[in-house]
Amino acid sequence: MRFSDLTQRIAGDGAAAWDIHYRALALLEQGKDILLLSVGDPDFDTPQPIVQGAIDSLLAGNTHYAEVRGKRALREAIAKRHRQRSGQSVTADEVTVLAGAQCALFSVAQCVLNPGDEVIVAEPMYVTYEAVFGACGAKVVPVPVRSENGFRVLPEDVATRITPRTRALALNSPHNPSGASLPRTTWQALAELCIAHDLWLISDEVYSELLFEGEHVSPASLPGMAERTATLNSLSKSHAMTGWRVGWVVAPPSLAAHLENLALCMLYGSPDFVQDAAVVALESDLPELDAMREAYRQRRDLVCEHLADCPGVRALKPDGGMFVMLDIRETGLSAQAFADRLLDRHGVSTLAGEAFGPSAAGHIRLGLVVGPEPLRDACQRIARCAHELMEARLHA
Repeated sequence: MRFSDLTQRIAGDGAAAWDIHYRALALLEQGKDILLLSVGDPDFDTPQPIVQGAIDSLLAGNTHYAEVRGKRALREAIAKRHRQRSGQSVTADEVTVLAGAQCALFSVAQCVLNPGDEVIVAEPMYVTYEAVFGACGAKVVPVPVRSENGFRVLPEDVATRITPRTRALALNSPHNPSGASLPRTTWQALAELCIAHDLWLISDEVYSELLFEGEHVSPASLPGMAERTATLNSLSKSHAMTGWRVGWVVAPPSLAAHLENLALCMLYGSPDFVQDAAVVALESDLPELDAMREAYRQRRDLVCEHLADCPGVRALKPDGGMFVMLDIRETGLSAQAFADRLLDRHGVSTLAGEAFGPSAAGHIRLGLVVGPEPLRDACQRIARCAHELMEARLHA
């Protein structure tokens, strides 16, 4: 039997990146001592008031179709939160609720990109980006960002890659995998490029509420950008709700209308009771949110401190997010070989930087998704792995 060409465009390195994670899960099931740091799934429970909100909605019988674009109460709550955090003037009519930021990204790409269009993306990039843009036949044009520059994109590097076929620029800040956050001056320069070349900006802001230092800038709030920016966000990371699949797009009304049409033929709306829980998440004063952000900050500092003097390993301190990138180039191994050795010999599961693009070669991504004690243990195992390799190189 034959399959469509789409199946080839959504496969490849991005899908294969998770192989080491699945291998670690299999080892866990066998009872092996494995520290699972390869996926960005918070180890915190969803705050209880949110869970209770879903239960109350279920008991009230809210198990039928909901508005395809999202319940107005939820869209209004999203718009209010976005206004408060970004300063951008937004109404509920500019919000489309989708099944997580991943679905939001896919939907925006389908609505703004044609086959043959080019989309400029900072590389390393989240592992699904290439497949998402490839699904609509667009070509990803990577902009390499270097660890020596903190994995921050430079506007001049973007400018040199703009061609007559460029349709969009896709960035996320804080960045996955590095946790780097773009300063206002960089966003202003990128905004000028978008306006000058009539480009869409796809702004992935799922880690915006996990920023430890600096200012989060939502580029749609800059002059001339609201009408050309699709802002993606979700409750997955900020509220420990990865499994709830609640995400959204803030976009100009014309794009929001197209997103609604796509949602109509793809999702037919998100579950009513999940949306009710999301309203509780956005409207409640939840001390758990600050506690989670502070926990991630402390975990980041713990990793950076424990590996500060580790031969062969350099921890790159992120501005935000829930990951730390480790530069392991001095060990002499590729990131994939190091990650495999770290899992097989020391029981720590991480992702190799190459999974996110060639600019992250020689780096591994460590998730801050366990408590302080397991994280210290992980750092000690990483140090032992690096020490073995450095000793082998010394005596080679």
